[in-house]
Amino acid sequence: MQVMPSLAADNMIKGRMKQTPTQPAANHHAKGAGAKTSRTVAVRTLMAVTLKSRPFDVALDEMTREAKLDPRDRAFAFNLVMLSLRQLGALRYVINELLDRGLPRNATWTEAALVTGLAQILFMRTADHAAVNETVDMIKALDGKEKGFAGLVNAVLRRAIRNRDEILKDLNGAPERNLPKWLRESWTSSYGKPTMQAIAATLATNPPLDISLKPGEDADAWAKTLDGTLLPTGSIRRTATDVMALEGYGEGAWWIQDMAAAIPATLLGDISGKLVLDLCAAPGGKTMQLAAAGASVIAVDRSKNRMGRLKANLKRTGLSAEVVVDNAAAYTPAAPADHILVDAPCSATGTLRRNPDVLWTKTADDVAKLANLQAAILAHAFDLLPVGGTLVYCVCSLEKSEGPDQITRFLSATKEAKRVPVTAEDVGGMDELITLAGDLLCLPSHHPDAGGMDGFYVARITKAKI
Repeated sequence: MQVMPSLAADNMIKGRMKQTPTQPAANHHAKGAGAKTSRTVAVRTLMAVTLKSRPFDVALDEMTREAKLDPRDRAFAFNLVMLSLRQLGALRYVINELLDRGLPRNATWTEAALVTGLAQILFMRTADHAAVNETVDMIKALDGKEKGFAGLVNAVLRRAIRNRDEILKDLNGAPERNLPKWLRESWTSSYGKPTMQAIAATLATNPPLDISLKPGEDADAWAKTLDGTLLPTGSIRRTATDVMALEGYGEGAWWIQDMAAAIPATLLGDISGKLVLDLCAAPGGKTMQLAAAGASVIAVDRSKNRMGRLKANLKRTGLSAEVVVDNAAAYTPAAPADHILVDAPCSATGTLRRNPDVLWTKTADDVAKLANLQAAILAHAFDLLPVGGTLVYCVCSLEKSEGPDQITRFLSATKEAKRVPVTAEDVGGMDELITLAGDLLCLPSHHPDAGGMDGFYVARITKAKI
């Protein structure tokens, strides 16, 4: 069938683009059945995240269950939404560039459909005709007035196909379009515009899969077995895949953990036989590191559901820890801990590549609220630390108020707290990760030739006798 833009839609396209007939639509999606397609699930999930601030994984699970998607279609929907969220700012920019007067008010389905359609055309290997025809059919199947925008959707997507190279060149020159204004301003102020742009460019890419081995495992042998590369910090990196299908997963020889996230626990040094308190521990990557290094670990987190994942991870790897569901800002162990790791709740702006929904669900106000919570947890944790003990504070955030500013305030107000600088030797010789103050700051744009890393800030503190 031919799908031609209506006169009204054609008038909204910049340059009054020449109308071009579409290729025949795929016949395996009958009209009216679009509500159960993976593309429709992707659109609904995208709207749930961007309009209602729902967590991505929760929204996707709900939509896929309702649509009864098989694993292959669910994987397509997952990848499409993740890509759309990573590139949302750029895709909205493209829509505005291709329309003279912008989208009609309340055209929420239309915008989300255009975003996912453009994501397929510009960034995925989807066939152009499938991206256009099934997106247009989705709009036609709507019950409300937005079904009248099917011609507009068709026209915009087809112009994007014709101008793909020009559009991509434009987008590559300004990766910061994918950042909300508050993040652009925050990172420009903290790191300068070039670094802000480098971070933004990295966040728009797919993250690698990093693996932490149990101590004593042969890292070189596992890198070969897993078709990965051994990183300076000891992690193994490979392209993303079905984790459970990899050798060694079921046996618990390793677990998934970004190279940056794997560093904080190592900064406690030799902890064999020591009692280590792991605050805000779920889902358990650092808990497993501590237990595997020979420590007796008390893992504390207030989320019962997330602690269920931690228990499952411990069982799979054959490691043990005392698991406590409690408030990290108030919990006190029965026996004093030797060392403490605080992986504080934060805005997670360092992990936006893995959790791009946070780009559009967090605000600067959230950062301020979280900074207050971090301060309370840090102060309580330090009260529990014995003289001579080590406390490692970390956040997967790039916001100064959650990282260096938090530690600067704490050290200024706490006489017995002393910074223990991180050294290049602590991080596999990667001295570019160490700040002038001696803390660790991993930016997503660091280690670019190997695929970057998550953003992390880490400070190491000890308690001196006053």
